[in-house]
Amino acid sequence: MSTVAILALIILSLSDPMTTIRVATFNVSMEATNYRRGRNATLNPQALTERLRRGNHPQIRNIAEIIQRNRPDVLLLNEFDFIEDESHGVSAFIRNYLQQSQTGAQPIDYPYYYVAPVNSGEPSPYDIDGDGKATGTGGDAFGFGFYPGHYGMALLSRFPIEIEQIRTFRHLLWHTMPNHQTITNADGTPFYADDTFTGLRLSSKSHWDVPIVVGGKRIHLLAAHPTPPVFDGKERRNSARNYDEIKLWADYLQPSHSQYIVDDTGTYGGIADNEPFVVVGDYNASADEGNSLVGAIEQLLHHPKINATYTPTSNGGKQHTPTLPHAKTHTAAWRARVDYVLPSILGFEIKGGGVFWPTKSDPLHRLVQSRQASSDHRLVWIDLALC
Repeated sequence: MSTVAILALIILSLSDPMTTIRVATFNVSMEATNYRRGRNATLNPQALTERLRRGNHPQIRNIAEIIQRNRPDVLLLNEFDFIEDESHGVSAFIRNYLQQSQTGAQPIDYPYYYVAPVNSGEPSPYDIDGDGKATGTGGDAFGFGFYPGHYGMALLSRFPIEIEQIRTFRHLLWHTMPNHQTITNADGTPFYADDTFTGLRLSSKSHWDVPIVVGGKRIHLLAAHPTPPVFDGKERRNSARNYDEIKLWADYLQPSHSQYIVDDTGTYGGIADNEPFVVVGDYNASADEGNSLVGAIEQLLHHPKINATYTPTSNGGKQHTPTLPHAKTHTAAWRARVDYVLPSILGFEIKGGGVFWPTKSDPLHRLVQSRQASSDHRLVWIDLALC
C-alpha cells in the first residue's frame, strides 16, 4: 500500500471515530422505606427529599461513589422515589452528591435527565391484592407502594434527551395485551372480578421509551422495573404481571405484535424497525434462579432483535456464593441475575461490561458490604460502540 493510501486511511479513521458509550442500570434502594423493618413500617414520603437536600446521607454518598467510580454515560436508577419538584429530587442528587467528590472519587455530572410519575403507590379503586378490601394503597395501589412515586425511576444522561419524543406507557391496561397471562384461583375461577381486571394497568411502575442523541445518532432507552414475582399467593398474580411487563417490551420491538400498544398520549404501535435501542432496568426475573415464570426474561434474552450474547459478571458475585454455578452473573445480593442492559443487534458492537461487585479483599468492598451500605442490587454496565 502506498504512503498516500496509508495517510488517507489514517485521516479517515481520525475524522470518523467509533463512539463508545457506557450504559448502566442500578437499583439504588433510594426510597423512603429503605432499611425499615416490616412492610407496615411508619412511612415518611419526604425522607428522600430531606436526604438529597443535606448531601450527607451515608447510603446515598456510597451510591454516588459507585456511580463516580464506574462513570456510566447513561444510567437508569430504579427505586429512586419520584419527586415532582426536580430541584428537590433528581437535580438535588446530581448537585449535592454526584457533582461532589465522594471519598476521593472524581465528581460526575449529568446535564440531562428524565423523571416522570409511576404507578407504584398511585391509589386505585380496586381490591388488587384480593384481601376483600380496596384500600387504595400498598397492594391495592396501581403498583405496589405506599404513596404516589414510591419506588420510582430516574434516567441520567451525558447526552441530549429528546424530551418531546419520549413515550411512556403507565396507563396501558393489562387486559388489552393479546395472549396475556391468566390469573385464577385454585378452583380455576378468575382471581379478579371482571371490572377489576378491566381497570388494572399493566406496568407496576412505568415503561419508558427515552430517545437520546449520541454523535448525531438516536438511541432509544427502553426502561422499566417490573414487579417482583413474589408476595402473592397460589394464583401467582405478581408472577403473571412480571411476565407480561417483560412481554410488553418484547411485543414493542415487533411491528407484527405491537398494534395494541398505546402510549400515554394515545399513540399506537411500537418502535420502528431501523431504530437502535437498549433495554435497561431491574426486571426481577432470571433464567437460572428465582421465582419468575418459566420463560419470562427469555422473552428478551432470546428476542431476535436483541444481542444478549454478552453476560456481565463479577468476581465479587462469584465469591459471594461460590457454590452456585451462575454466581458470577448475579446482580443482587439475594443471588440472581435480575438487572439487565440489553442492546439491539442493530447499531452496536459490545465492547465489554461488568457488574460492580468488588471482592472482600478490595478496598471498595465497603460500598457493597450490606444493603445499608448502598443497595441489595449492583450497578451493571455494558460498553457499546456505535456502528
